[in-house]
Amino acid sequence: MKTTQEILIAAKKAVAGLCGKTTEQKNAALLSMAAALESATEEILAANRQDLTAAQGNISTVMQDRLLLTKDRIGAMADGMRAVAKLPDAVGRVLESHQHPNGMLLQKVTVPMGVVAIIYESRPNVTSDAAALALKSGNVCILRSGKEAFCSAYAIVCALQKGLSAVGITPDAVQLIEDTSRASADELMRADGFVDLLIPRGGAGLIRRCVEHATVPCIQTGTGICHIYVDGAADVKKALTILENAKTSRPSVCNAAEVCLVDRAIAETFLPRMEERLCGSSAPHPVELRVDETAAVILPHAQKAGAQDFDTEFLDYILAVAVVDGVDGAVQHIAAHSTHHSEAIVTEDQTAADFFTAAVDSAAVYVNVSTRFTDGGEFGLGCEMGISTQKLHARGPMGLAELTTYKYIITGNGQIRK
Repeated sequence: MKTTQEILIAAKKAVAGLCGKTTEQKNAALLSMAAALESATEEILAANRQDLTAAQGNISTVMQDRLLLTKDRIGAMADGMRAVAKLPDAVGRVLESHQHPNGMLLQKVTVPMGVVAIIYESRPNVTSDAAALALKSGNVCILRSGKEAFCSAYAIVCALQKGLSAVGITPDAVQLIEDTSRASADELMRADGFVDLLIPRGGAGLIRRCVEHATVPCIQTGTGICHIYVDGAADVKKALTILENAKTSRPSVCNAAEVCLVDRAIAETFLPRMEERLCGSSAPHPVELRVDETAAVILPHAQKAGAQDFDTEFLDYILAVAVVDGVDGAVQHIAAHSTHHSEAIVTEDQTAADFFTAAVDSAAVYVNVSTRFTDGGEFGLGCEMGISTQKLHARGPMGLAELTTYKYIITGNGQIRK
């Protein structure tokens, strides 16, 4: 078993080997990795069964769905890598260019970060997504999976390393931390001189710990207390469909809705219809509603919301519900409780929509669309490294461009400064 320090040293050495790789070479590597991933399907599924067995009784059934791999899911992971291979190269783009009065040519050019480390929890597909994006953007990738997904992640990385070796690229370009203790995560957070960018991808606790304790550059990602605001001018049928999709299509992911805000003007008619749609006998999986005092009068059988329910990422079939005074009230509520991930307004009033999109300070703001679209694949990025909820360097789904930085290249003919 390699120590974390040994992995960090190997990753740093691997950077030079990737620097000169052409777009064609990186694409060939991605296709080779995708093929190796599919060839190892049975081994990966066997490893995943070990993780699932260990997870019984320890994580919720919803979270077990995040952990589960199937042949189709592995195929989708491979397809995601092939999609990244088709994307334009983010490295070597000239962002700005101008001529100095003395004749020098100054160019601002995109370059890889170097070593990108990702700490993540129970989603094995993050392993291949992160590796694909890192490689295409010229970065070495260090992966640190949670212990609940370690067997799956290990089998995936072994396959990806075979794909790299097959095209002559060092397997050290994609490595998995083998120590799943908290100490290894802390070591990555403080790996100054080895890690150029740290991306935590998981629950609020993990992200908070990285942001608070990392001494390497860290991007805040993931936690999604996403809101759907149903305006007084909403098409009710449309609103119900959007809300149902945002909450129930896959509640364990960060772009699922956790809060529904309803305009007081339509609360008495909309809330009973919402309850029937999400909680009635015809609902595929009933949702538990946690309602504020105003909504409780209209929905007397619903559970009253607790003090923390509007600040909780449930990642489950639970929805907090509040009645607000129009779009102004919705914006105020979101400002007080949002994690700046994704918010949506459902309305046929363009003025209300314009105000909402201008006033809500989140990475993705939707009008008459489910928040479930905040995703690298849906945004045309192939896949994603995570959803950044901060403002500096990256915001929203992180694709290839967000894994690059830039440097200035100055070309002259003997100029000296006077």
